[in-house]
Amino acid sequence: MSKVPVLVTGAAGYIGSHAMLALKDAGWSVAVIDDLSNGVRRAVPDDVPFYEGSVADGALVERIVGEQNIRAIMHFAGSIVVPESVENPLKYYGNNTVATHALLSAAAASGVKHILFSSTAAVYGAPGKVPVAEDDPKEPINPYGASKLMTEWMLRDASAAHRFNYGALRYFNVAGADPQGRSGQQGKGSTHLIKVAVETAVGKRDHVAVFGTDYDTPDGTCVRDYIHVSDLAAAHVAALEKLIDEPDLTMNCGYGRGLSVLEVLDAVDRLTNMPVKRVLEGRRAGDPPMLISANERILKTLDWHPQYQEIDRIVGDALAWERKLAERAS
Repeated sequence: MSKVPVLVTGAAGYIGSHAMLALKDAGWSVAVIDDLSNGVRRAVPDDVPFYEGSVADGALVERIVGEQNIRAIMHFAGSIVVPESVENPLKYYGNNTVATHALLSAAAASGVKHILFSSTAAVYGAPGKVPVAEDDPKEPINPYGASKLMTEWMLRDASAAHRFNYGALRYFNVAGADPQGRSGQQGKGSTHLIKVAVETAVGKRDHVAVFGTDYDTPDGTCVRDYIHVSDLAAAHVAALEKLIDEPDLTMNCGYGRGLSVLEVLDAVDRLTNMPVKRVLEGRRAGDPPMLISANERILKTLDWHPQYQEIDRIVGDALAWERKLAERAS
């Protein structure tokens, strides 16, 4: 395996910034493209070549590939809010599927041989069984999941025609922040539970809305497989290492266990010693009751050993980052 130069799309955003840092820490050469629609420029270190623009700009992508001698792409850029995708599906098909078509076209024309895609457990929809495995039916119940599944299909077909290796990592629920405090979630108007909860804990929000208490789950609230963002970033580096030498990979990224909304909020309460205000509301469009990963494939395939699996660690790192943001703002 050789450490080829990597273009990271969306690296001014949450997950992309952590993957970029993990690549740098492991000695890879990295460049970044981001349109800053939901990221911040300061998330990208000054010593990383940064290009402000869209992955839909094929000419710009081809220029970056040439200038930086790019041989691999990690693709994070896209829209990720499930309820918004239900309200504005064309935005999601545009930002996630159509824009990726332009990126892949430019990559194929430029001879890029390795592409690793940020996919999602939303491709499974509301699975008939949990944990859900990679070969289980893909039946997304919202445009976000559908737009990502369409991109997976496009990668599969384009890789066969243009002879590049591709990987698709299907995330479950990503949370936490870099343990060294270098990056964390700072997107605008986040709907992620742990981000909302720690914002509430530091006074940025008045309450946490709990969407649905009547699901067929142990306490009636949705159950999710939460993965620390730094463990996810490490999985990307390991997947790229594997992809350099071997053909296509499709893997779940999760811990193989679930926590309910109320269990997560209990963890926030434990770490702050002050309960966050909870407001019980009706179900939210596009939310499946339970999503837990079957993660045997990633554990067997990659040299990946999660380091931050405990919910108190995930919430603790998220809380430390939120306090840092609050101090920076003041």
